[in-house]
Amino acid sequence: MKLAVNLSLMYTELPFLERFAAARKDGFNAVEIQFPYDTPILDIQQALRENHLQCVLINLPAGDLMQGGEGLAAVPGKTAEYAAAMVECLAYARALKVSCVNVLPGRCTDENKRVFYLDTFKKNLVKTADSLAPFNITTTFEAINTRDMPDFLVSTGEQMLDIINELKHPHIKAQFDVYHMSLMGCKVCEFIEHNGEHIGHIQFADIPHRGEPGTGDLDFSVIFNCIESSDYAGWVSAEYRPTKLTSKTLQWLEIVPPEAVTS
Repeated sequence: MKLAVNLSLMYTELPFLERFAAARKDGFNAVEIQFPYDTPILDIQQALRENHLQCVLINLPAGDLMQGGEGLAAVPGKTAEYAAAMVECLAYARALKVSCVNVLPGRCTDENKRVFYLDTFKKNLVKTADSLAPFNITTTFEAINTRDMPDFLVSTGEQMLDIINELKHPHIKAQFDVYHMSLMGCKVCEFIEHNGEHIGHIQFADIPHRGEPGTGDLDFSVIFNCIESSDYAGWVSAEYRPTKLTSKTLQWLEIVPPEAVTS
């Protein structure tokens, strides 16, 4: 089990470029960034280099998704915008030497259009995977709970598996978020144990409020041991909203299996 930390949700008490040093000081050697595009590539490279960190994942630009819109990846009329987002993402992904790029499916508010949005999303997913594969970068996509994001196009583990099994692309995998899938009623350990080969990245936070482990309803000692004993061999990233200064929320490291790699 290889641990990483999300610098978009965590260490937000610090300016973005200072979060790298804080993560390293706390013992992490890997980070992920949701949307790095407001920060010059050279600045991120320098922060990674100076702190002996690797960046393991970024998201492909998602358009207006985070502002309540439909996003880019599944909207039939946004093909040109998605292509431009791929170009920008590829530049960052290559320069930062990430392992994975995550594509957010987006929303579909009209049930009658859902089949067309899914078709567009799957085509864009394949295009992205074909573009990233030559650089040894896996393309992941994420299911998000419909409480936080109503009308999200992909919201369950089963839907992710359906897409993976349909596309049969060796470089397309699921990004499994323990928080989102737990809120959707997924049996987390069962899913990971049975589908490790289809998962490209794992993220975690407690439910129901997306805080650090121990602030909610999930038993992370069970979840961490489940991940460690499964066939999944990728990164496991803390992506929670700290209830206090991030460095004061890391007690969960005490229940991580001793084989886990943090530094």
